[in-house]
Amino acid sequence: MRLSPDKHACPQGIDVSNYQRNIDWTTVANNGILFVYIKATEGTSYISPSFRSQYIGATEAGLIRGGYHFARPDKSDGATQANFFLAHGGGWSADGITLPGALDIEYNPHGAKCYGLTASEMVTWIRDFSNTYEAATGRYPVIYTTRDWWSTCTGNSTSFANDNPLWIADWSSTLRPLPGGWTQASFWQYADSGQNPGDADLWNGDMDGLRAMALGF
Repeated sequence: MRLSPDKHACPQGIDVSNYQRNIDWTTVANNGILFVYIKATEGTSYISPSFRSQYIGATEAGLIRGGYHFARPDKSDGATQANFFLAHGGGWSADGITLPGALDIEYNPHGAKCYGLTASEMVTWIRDFSNTYEAATGRYPVIYTTRDWWSTCTGNSTSFANDNPLWIADWSSTLRPLPGGWTQASFWQYADSGQNPGDADLWNGDMDGLRAMALGF
């Protein structure tokens, strides 16, 4: 992995949600997209109505794929949401085409930026989610976040840098310094649009490394 990955040399991916319906996955694959993260759940009650068709479509097109959960720490504890995610598309298996589930923890679209939690409470919430997911799958979830949110809402906690791969949202031409003690980002969301549906991402490494990530190595 590189500290500052080359956008043109790394495997390209996208992330999508119910906002991107009726995706032509064959075209996506022909455009060079090799992996995708798909929104599965949010909080404790929302299941994306597009998740199943998107997951199947990506699989049939030959993409490595995984699900993500949009965190709502104002709704329940982390373990409850991890189990909800696991029950509705967030699982992982060592089949070589499934990425570990991702926890999307970022700005609250519905209210207080940090969901009404202190930094210490937020760290506890994330740890609760992470440990529950790991106990069920043997993999720690990928953490998707931004530098600003992580610094503000977790106090820039370094508690997850050793176990949880980082998926950083940083819409810039080069990857800027990372939060939370992470020395490298596994995934980089570098733009919120492109020629393909959803956001533009890359895997910080080569294709063999991406396959190893899916296999659990």
